[in-house]
Amino acid sequence: MTPSPEVSRESATRRRSSTIVVYEILGFVAIIALSWINELLGLPSLIFGTDHLGGWHESLLETSIILLGAIPVVILTRRLVARLHYLEEFLRLCAWCRKLHLDGEWVPVEEFVQRKFDTQTSHGICPTCRAEQRKVSAARRAS
Repeated sequence: MTPSPEVSRESATRRRSSTIVVYEILGFVAIIALSWINELLGLPSLIFGTDHLGGWHESLLETSIILLGAIPVVILTRRLVARLHYLEEFLRLCAWCRKLHLDGEWVPVEEFVQRKFDTQTSHGICPTCRAEQRKVSAARRAS
């Protein structure tokens, strides 16, 4: 059974979303690795021929500072990507029967609310429809 185009599109969007966070984490890991390579191999002394004064203590401090910045950035990015994915979802509603598209099937509004939000529904009548129904009833009685 082949997945529907909607399912394929949704999984592709989720993959792109997680890819953004993975690249961000890899970038921070690369910065930390460069910091340690710099301190352990003495890159400035290798490149410029100067004395190497660093040590692992400096790299540990730099790593701590980088992580203090990286952790909130990654957490916020994950939240923003999740929020963006949520906002990109479309709620498809049948123009004829008013059923909603959910997980590859068309379900009544009541069932959609129950599944998606775990909320029971009840029926009532809004003031506009009540007024309209009263007009219709009055017109029927008058005829």
